[in-house]
Amino acid sequence: MGFLKRTHNKFDYQPRYYKGEGNPYKIEHKLDQFRKTAGKNKGIKGKFGDAIDDLKNSDKGVNKTLFIIIAILVLVFLYIIDFDLSIFKRN
Repeated sequence: MGFLKRTHNKFDYQPRYYKGEGNPYKIEHKLDQFRKTAGKNKGIKGKFGDAIDDLKNSDKGVNKTLFIIIAILVLVFLYIIDFDLSIFKRN
């Protein structure tokens, strides 16, 4: 008995008076149905591959908005640390 691993039992429990479809106790994020990387039990290589595919085939408007937000945050950070842009000018 020392060499055998004990497996956990999985039960498909449904409440007695529940009239809906599926298991009401299943915990799932709202947006999991739209993501490739959620849900499947793949290895780390498969998850990274799906994430890169999502990045390559994503909406271009989202990428543009993200780039604008990052640029604004970088400029605010440079303003806060009092960065001098005159180092890029030639005398």
